[in-house]
Amino acid sequence: MVFASADVGFKQDVPEQQNAFLEDPVMASILERYLPREVLDEISPDLINISEWANSEGAALLDRMEQDQPRLRQYDSWCRRVDELLVTEAWNQQKVVAAREGVVAIAYERKYGQYSRIYQMAKLMLWSHGAGLYSCPIAMTDGCARVIELLGTQEMKDGVYSRLTSRDPSRFFTSGQWMTERPGGSDVGRTETQAVWNEDLKSWSISGFKWFSSATDADVTMLLARTHDPTAPGTMKDGSKGLSLYLARVRDDQGQLNGVRIHRLKDKVGTKALPTAELELDGMIAQQVGGTHRGVKNISAILNITRIYCGMNCTASMQRFVLMAKEYARRREVFGALLKDQPLHLATLANMELQYRATAQFTFFCVAMLGRIEALGESSPQVENDVSLLRLFTPILKVWSAKNAFAMSQEAMEAFGGQGYMEETGIGRAMRDVLVNTIWEGTSNVLSLDVLRVMAETKGQAMQLYSDTVRNILQPLKGQSQWDQSIKSLERSLVLIATRFTAYATKSGLAILEASARGLTFAMADVIAGALLCQHATWSAVKAKDSPSDAIAVAAASVDRISAQRWCENLDQRVDYQIQSLGKDERLEQDRQMLFGLADARSASSKPTSASFKLGEAKM
Repeated sequence: MVFASADVGFKQDVPEQQNAFLEDPVMASILERYLPREVLDEISPDLINISEWANSEGAALLDRMEQDQPRLRQYDSWCRRVDELLVTEAWNQQKVVAAREGVVAIAYERKYGQYSRIYQMAKLMLWSHGAGLYSCPIAMTDGCARVIELLGTQEMKDGVYSRLTSRDPSRFFTSGQWMTERPGGSDVGRTETQAVWNEDLKSWSISGFKWFSSATDADVTMLLARTHDPTAPGTMKDGSKGLSLYLARVRDDQGQLNGVRIHRLKDKVGTKALPTAELELDGMIAQQVGGTHRGVKNISAILNITRIYCGMNCTASMQRFVLMAKEYARRREVFGALLKDQPLHLATLANMELQYRATAQFTFFCVAMLGRIEALGESSPQVENDVSLLRLFTPILKVWSAKNAFAMSQEAMEAFGGQGYMEETGIGRAMRDVLVNTIWEGTSNVLSLDVLRVMAETKGQAMQLYSDTVRNILQPLKGQSQWDQSIKSLERSLVLIATRFTAYATKSGLAILEASARGLTFAMADVIAGALLCQHATWSAVKAKDSPSDAIAVAAASVDRISAQRWCENLDQRVDYQIQSLGKDERLEQDRQMLFGLADARSASSKPTSASFKLGEAKM
């Protein structure tokens, strides 16, 4: 009799890492719709190659980065402060690859005009599978390049921008983004860091404490500081109106830190390979970017790009989760059938697929707008609506994609059962890493309030533009009976969203509107995603009709139609719940009572005594 042992018995057929560009029909069809055929044909080999790199060399680099995490050596053996940041060679190699592959450069070379940004982000999506958290410094590098392109001096463009956008690894610069301080992360108006003009050096001297500085090993950084009036030293403006944007080299020409002391590295839940630190700045030499007291306005170009990066990284994570789960379902047999043939598992994977499809549509829609703006110029009449829409859509995309990507990471882990909980599969690391997107560049609540801020700043015009955009997308579908129910659901959803906003966009209704902000934000994302899914399905149907003998095109058209119709099914009811039941007049007061009412009552009824017991103290 043969017994099972470590070497004898059942062995699971191991899922294979797939070339995401070749295996994922969602990404391929989106690119086919957005890009001219000659552009897609020209860039496809590059996208195939970067996906192969991600599965081979990139995967190996990721493992080494996770195993050998950044360390800080603050003092040498003679007690001298050195603040030496030690990162693995695998981390440094990621920088070489990013430069060589033009992960930033593609967007600024603009070889394909407005389509260059789509190409760049598609490559970023595939590259990130093997680059991991190196996409974080790349996002900030991209944002820094855009700000300098728009607002920088010629000296900045020659000395920094040219290196941020270089393909030469020996010249390539990365950038940090040092905004967060102890008084507040997103509340930059409480910034304590100060900038004082140094007449001798003809530059600004920056001092303060940055609480959460990603990409500590970057070559340059963008940062906010409260600006002293050069004509009246010590005079500063309070709040966000007193902030200016600055560009600084992290190290001087001798390789010494430029007025920077690394206080400590952050011990984070995830993103372990990324060096993130608390930094003390003492006389950091910097140059002002874009004028005095315009810091918050001037970082908007950075935020547009970094928020889109969040959306794209979440889309990439979803792509990987869906491909992995489907591959495993084809190989794993339980209770006499493959997972792919079991109804409940099939339904779970279908929900994952649907969410990925919707997120990919919304993300590339924003990317296409960014590409048009960059290629044609922000002042061009052709992109006037794009500029306003992108300001509205980037916080919506970031919030919505981040929440859904993390939820999907849990589903992906469950799809592998106990094996998914094992570190070797990489799902645990991916779950921890994707979670940062819900925090970085603003939490869900902060960005939901930012959406309301856009509405208020435009006096409701942003809401009208949003509604017009959705309706314009749907207009070609009208009169086609298969889309009647989807259009009705989307139209009713638009009315619900607009009514909610206008009904409470008053001083007396502000609290209720704020309580509804997250629901409104998610509802707006769901609706624009639904419209885009319908638009894509219509394009897919035309393609299939033009090529009736193309079995793949016919099958894709069917899947695209099913996906769009399922997404829109009862969407108006979901929207109604999101924005109505979660923000009612009486509910706000009930929330206060439920959370703090009992504690307040206890506090009010307790009598002060001369002696009180403190946690950790013993009473005798």
